[in-house]
Amino acid sequence: MVGPGGWWRRKSTPQKVETYTRWSFHSIALVEVLAVGPPIAAAIGSVPGATLFALLCVHSALCVLTVSRSLDWVRGRRDQPVRLLWTLGAYSAAVAVTALAVAEHGPQGREADSAAGALFGVVLTYGAGVVALGVRSRRRVFATVGGFAAGAAVIAFPLGLPTLPTLITAAAVLFGGGFIAFSAVFSVWLLTAVYALDEARETRARLAVAEERLRFGRDLHDVMGRNLAVIALKSELAVQLARRGRPEAEAQMVEVQRIARESQREVREVVRGYREADLGVELAGAQGVLEAAGIRCEVSGDAAGLPVDVQSTLGWVVREATTNVLRHGDAGRCEVAVRVTGERVVLTVENDGAAAPAGPGGSGLAGLRERLTAVDGTLEAGPVGTGVFRLVAEVPLKVSEVTA
Repeated sequence: MVGPGGWWRRKSTPQKVETYTRWSFHSIALVEVLAVGPPIAAAIGSVPGATLFALLCVHSALCVLTVSRSLDWVRGRRDQPVRLLWTLGAYSAAVAVTALAVAEHGPQGREADSAAGALFGVVLTYGAGVVALGVRSRRRVFATVGGFAAGAAVIAFPLGLPTLPTLITAAAVLFGGGFIAFSAVFSVWLLTAVYALDEARETRARLAVAEERLRFGRDLHDVMGRNLAVIALKSELAVQLARRGRPEAEAQMVEVQRIARESQREVREVVRGYREADLGVELAGAQGVLEAAGIRCEVSGDAAGLPVDVQSTLGWVVREATTNVLRHGDAGRCEVAVRVTGERVVLTVENDGAAAPAGPGGSGLAGLRERLTAVDGTLEAGPVGTGVFRLVAEVPLKVSEVTA
């Protein structure tokens, strides 16, 4: 069973930032209704008040929809919601005009005028800020906010509002809408940066794997290239000698056989060197890589004195566990511990990124489990507690691994 906060823990850091950004702007739309709706209902009441309150609720819902579509556009999931942006702008202007009309021709009184004036300023302020979320360049953001502020004055003057209140309202729309627009621009920049950093981390992990493969390929090429060339030449020479009936052909084929066996031995040494890992080096490397990625890493225990085959086996576990933490988890800390218990060596890797999809059934961990099973070892991996992922590997002190 997943707890109430499980859906949040399963999200990666970029997804959490996006969710926080999205619901922050949604809450702004809710604040719009809570801030202006009650005064309208109390001061105006009857049909005009109910009409304004309904228009306000629709405006808030339209802002929520615009925020959602605009953030999807920022993330490249849909086209820019141009029609929706124009709709929100036009609807904000219509609500503002309706609010001024109610103030002029509806229920009289200071409270009613204040409530209608507040609705006038709020819908234009929120409309300017939300529309700015759906445009890309700063120049268009400034033009959007300035246009809403100028529109406030253009709407108010023909209806006979005094000059000073009109200018104050326009300034309020300018600064209020500018603040929301600035928050929108900053939020979009932060969200884009977080996703870019996450993609860079994924790219770095893939490059590390590709670099290791290239190194292995170069080693094999260096070992096999020369020997295969010699084998080809001596085989051709043996064919020519055999056609002429020369007894030296047999000696050349014996030499080819010797070189082939030598090549086989060298390839095994390359593979063994690739597969064997120094546990101390792997622990230090894992700590450096994780801390470079912003994950606090603590290493306890000493690998010195452990048999070479034990260090090689556990070194692969450290490699895979580190890769999983970097690629799949959302960890802020990681603890690695090595200890000797009786006749077995226990390696524990624990991090607070339990959202990692590479659980016990993951291909990487499945390969580790097969490797450990071959040397009479065990591997356990999975979430423990709240938001904690733990991997425990045990191998005997005396490992007799079957080499390929």
